[in-house]
Amino acid sequence: MTDIKVAWSALGGDPAFLARVSTVVREDALPARLPVRDLARACVGACALAGAELGARRASHGRTPAVRVDDDAVATAFVSERRLLMDGRAPVLFAPLSRFWRTADGWVRTHANYPHHRERLLHALGLPADAGPAAVDRTLAERAALDVEDTVYAAGGLAVALRTPGEWAAHAQAAAIAARPLVERGRLDAAHTRTFTPLDGTPLLPAAGLRVLDLTRVLAGPVATRTLALLGADVLRVDAPGLPELVDQHADTGFGKRSTLLDLTADRRAFEELLGSADVVVTGYRPGALDRFGLSPEALAERRPGLVVAQVSAWGAYGPWSARRGFDSLVQVATGIAATEGSAERPGALPAQALDHGTGYLLAAAVLRALTEQSHEGGSRFVRLALARTAAWLTEGARMGEDEGKGTPKEETAAEGARGRGAESGEGHGERGGAGRAGPESWLGEAEGPIGRLRYALPPVSFDGGPQDWARPPGPWGADPARWL
Repeated sequence: MTDIKVAWSALGGDPAFLARVSTVVREDALPARLPVRDLARACVGACALAGAELGARRASHGRTPAVRVDDDAVATAFVSERRLLMDGRAPVLFAPLSRFWRTADGWVRTHANYPHHRERLLHALGLPADAGPAAVDRTLAERAALDVEDTVYAAGGLAVALRTPGEWAAHAQAAAIAARPLVERGRLDAAHTRTFTPLDGTPLLPAAGLRVLDLTRVLAGPVATRTLALLGADVLRVDAPGLPELVDQHADTGFGKRSTLLDLTADRRAFEELLGSADVVVTGYRPGALDRFGLSPEALAERRPGLVVAQVSAWGAYGPWSARRGFDSLVQVATGIAATEGSAERPGALPAQALDHGTGYLLAAAVLRALTEQSHEGGSRFVRLALARTAAWLTEGARMGEDEGKGTPKEETAAEGARGRGAESGEGHGERGGAGRAGPESWLGEAEGPIGRLRYALPPVSFDGGPQDWARPPGPWGADPARWL
């Protein structure tokens, strides 16, 4: 099943709270052979419920606000990078060498959006630095897909051979992933119980006053921290000066955040000062890649007791591929999703980068739930997710089907959703929850900011009294000082 009950259970949530969730169903949202719409709805709904739960805890309401999930809002947010306009210009999503290629025995997909990944790909294939798609096409047509995968990976590049679901199921990495829960959660120590400053006023911002160090890139991690910023956290994204970010990507995921540049060796003192008053650290690099900087969950919690450390990766922290780089498009290819969504002539893809977006909302939900648990039980916490594990959940859901049962959130038709649900669901939502709010275009906002005029997808995380939009548009990448507000 890919419903909210599974997601909420994986987060350790009280099943009684599911009665607070309702859904506006849009049958044409995120069409696919796999249950993408259901997964997207579940991830967003679980995140909204985790936010509502923490907000009620801090506001001492005694009753968790009602959560309403609209499929149109979710579908729009899951393609936020496609709906973005910057001064009327559409973003560049994939570079010319990021695509499917025919090989001598099948298909391979490459990822070369970043200049260093492009250089490594061409070097691995024995091509000059200025080689274009035609040269790559000719070279790959003479190579076996698995040979390309191994050769490019050994050179530090990104290429994955197309596998069927059965071929992936027989892979050692699939077995390692299947042995792990959808959301890994645990305590790191017995730090004191977290005490929150009580909340009052409108909107209800569950993460207000919390400081989040954002050490993430592309796309799940930034989606998670963008969501925490929506809910009131002071989110400071930290990047290495020598590892530039793509402008369009930063614009899409930078809402509500600030962005600074720090060398974790040369600027160590500045980083430790930030860590000294941080509440949450979110990392999105390969498992173990940051450990040499003292950024493992255990090392962070030792220096900052009471911390929540959240980690997201492509392939998971275990198994033979745990150290490999990866992106949503490559995970779809390896895990059989591209084969399922394609045809006999060509591989396909999901209607959104749903593994990235879904995992991002689950990661934010896991952080919110960890904060709530700390207010009861204390202890530094870690949470860990992987795109490949989310992919396994998606494909399992296709095999198992949906199970209607006790505790399933109420579903509305699109017409019912457009009429609204009276005081309970309409209060606190403003226009978003009111009558007539239907269609993907109605979930787009506009803002003027430091990087221009933006059209963007509005946040899908919605609960009574909660925020409607981010407090600030994104600024230039790396332009903010390395300090908390």
